[in-house]
Amino acid sequence: MRYNGGMNLLSVQGTGAIYTVLTFLICIVVVHVLRLARIGYRTRAKKLPPEEPKPSPPEPEPVYYIVEKKKKRAKAEYSDPKRISFK
Repeated sequence: MRYNGGMNLLSVQGTGAIYTVLTFLICIVVVHVLRLARIGYRTRAKKLPPEEPKPSPPEPEPVYYIVEKKKKRAKAEYSDPKRISFK
């Protein structure tokens, strides 16, 4: 009697169904709150005054390279073979 005093209205399956529906509704609410918060953050970020531009450092002077045109190699000319003797 003590433990079952308040449980007479719903069965175990009914209580489980109610908890399932409540959990589902809580999840839906949390997801929508997070989505609305993200949308609000994005619109707030767009309306903020723009930051003052930082002074840019002076541009370095351009570097120029001297490039020589490639020359064609002359055909290799071989001398007469030399005799090598091992002593």
